Amino acid sequence: MTQRTYRIGQIVPSSNVTMETEIPAILRARETVAPERFTFHSSRMRMTHVTPEQLKAMDADSDRCALELSDAHVDVLGYACLVAIMSMGLGYHRESETRLHARTVENGAPAPVVTSAGALVHGLNVLGAKKVALVAPYMQPLTRTVVEYLQHEGVEVLDYTALEIPNNLDVAAHDPLRLPGIAAALDYSDADAVVLSACVQMPSLAAVEEAEQKLGKPVVSAAICTAHQMLRSLGLPAVAPGAGTLLSGRYAEAG
Repeated sequence: MTQRTYRIGQIVPSSNVTMETEIPAILRARETVAPERFTFHSSRMRMTHVTPEQLKAMDADSDRCALELSDAHVDVLGYACLVAIMSMGLGYHRESETRLHARTVENGAPAPVVTSAGALVHGLNVLGAKKVALVAPYMQPLTRTVVEYLQHEGVEVLDYTALEIPNNLDVAAHDPLRLPGIAAALDYSDADAVVLSACVQMPSLAAVEEAEQKLGKPVVSAAICTAHQMLRSLGLPAVAPGAGTLLSGRYAEAG
């Protein structure tokens, strides 16, 4: 049987160093249990501090990145900044995904587009999670933007914490092994799931399974949800060892 290799494209903030590690880690883990193989390709848009002004300027550069990645004929394209999408207005992930997909079509290399913001919404819907608790690295105003965005999409945020880390490289340096304890301090008893990292720059993959055991709830991150939706956009079963309930195989064909 011929082994298929898929090209994974990501639009990445210039200071993001996590999505190019966590998405490959998830899909490399999948390669241990499934025949498909993956290569990884990125285009970057400038952003160093997570402020509304820099996020808006960065988002305006995403069309260029989509064109560059479609030059490489990637099989799926991921927009790797959750809060950039959410800060552009309620429901904006749909507009972004449609517009960026159109850029790939115009360039003669059509590819499905996944935004991490839309993927988080989608992943929570797949889990049937109507109530969540979440951890975000952002300052309070941007964290409230994330909360309001999810609530607009029908997901009630019962409790949350904003770690208030303004520098994006400092977000990446946050120790993921601290996250289960941070999440445990939230009021999550009535939550259907816990979002351990509502940010694709704050690493959490190494702590997801520990958090699930500690909290007794399904635990997701923006990166895990992005990987799930990328795989489903490719028509592949969404399964990867070590990435929590959503990628456990229970939801391999969902979405």
